[in-house]
Amino acid sequence: MGERAAPQKTLTMISKAFVVLTTLLFSFNALSTSLAFPNDPEFLKRQEIEGASSRTGGGFGTVNPPPPPGPPRFTGVKLVHDRAHPWKPLRNGDERGPCPGMNTLASHGYISRDGVASPSQMVTAVQEGFNMENQFAIFVTYLAHLMNGNLVTDLLSIGGKTRKTGPDPPSPAHAGGFNVHGTFEGDGGMTRADAFFGDNHSFNETLFQKFVDSSNKYGDGYYNLTVAGELRFQRLQDSIATNPQFSFKNVRYFTGYGESAFPINFFVDGRKTDRKLDMASARSFFKDMRFPPDFHRPPKPTSNEGIAEIFAIHPFLPGGNVDGKVNNFMVDPTSADFTKPCVLYEDIVKTVQGLYPNPRGVLKRNLIKNLGFLYSSLSAALGAQCDQLFPYGHL
Repeated sequence: MGERAAPQKTLTMISKAFVVLTTLLFSFNALSTSLAFPNDPEFLKRQEIEGASSRTGGGFGTVNPPPPPGPPRFTGVKLVHDRAHPWKPLRNGDERGPCPGMNTLASHGYISRDGVASPSQMVTAVQEGFNMENQFAIFVTYLAHLMNGNLVTDLLSIGGKTRKTGPDPPSPAHAGGFNVHGTFEGDGGMTRADAFFGDNHSFNETLFQKFVDSSNKYGDGYYNLTVAGELRFQRLQDSIATNPQFSFKNVRYFTGYGESAFPINFFVDGRKTDRKLDMASARSFFKDMRFPPDFHRPPKPTSNEGIAEIFAIHPFLPGGNVDGKVNNFMVDPTSADFTKPCVLYEDIVKTVQGLYPNPRGVLKRNLIKNLGFLYSSLSAALGAQCDQLFPYGHL
């Protein structure tokens, strides 16, 4: 099954590694106003309608992306399932994808309910709705945008490809949204199946029952760090045994462990101190895309706390099945891992270069700016000082 990691060396590096998730508010045309009045319900309602109609009407233009927002003024515990953000059922054409946190924020109007937003808006949303730490929020959001967003219109889908993000960028870029396999989404998900089996983004009841069973077996009915470590390893072994194309390395290696910690950090009511997620709340987020009643966000800005403990239960090196065969896992020594976080940054830049080999004009300018936004958060998000790369030069 391949070699295993050296736990002690890895754990000294992992405490600031990166995790998953992103999300946010509405149309770029009203961005500056939305940041000034993020909690005004009447404004948000009007902005949502105007933003959605402008996109579906096809009125797209080039956007000079603004810098990502900074931390909010208030960063304590507060009610987020409030009257300004009621849950609403999906409408025809609304985008939802593999990330239950982003799906929930969209269903409550923290981003446009159609599931399309700018990265700056998404940073604001994850801070407001989940109290995600600012630099961490910037890193994961711009990672997703660079790989899956429309860099000309500055819009990103939290689900699949949609005309609501604007005209297609030049091939091989795709602006395909979160559902695109092998960029931000990946194998071994807790409640979503591997892409090899046909649907990598819909809630999977069979996998959720494994989530419940593990919580009953290891957590006395709750999802906690012990359950997270056991379930993460179980899902890896499941994929190795059933998916001949299984891959768990580079970006997915980091997001996979981040995904395991995310429910503990962001789905547990902020008034609780035990860091245990009950199954009713888990189903509300994972399946219904809905905050539990009277839900309060965490009491302080949060990122990837708990990943070291999760990893230590069953240390696992990055790699995948080879030769198109199940149970044929091999470690990939070239992949980023928690002892080599700068390799992750290099892999992201390499992937972006593959998507945009010869950008020009506005696209080139926006690539340079967005890569700069990503790098600005790198040290805080990964806990490492990495040399900045300039594949498209300087502005």
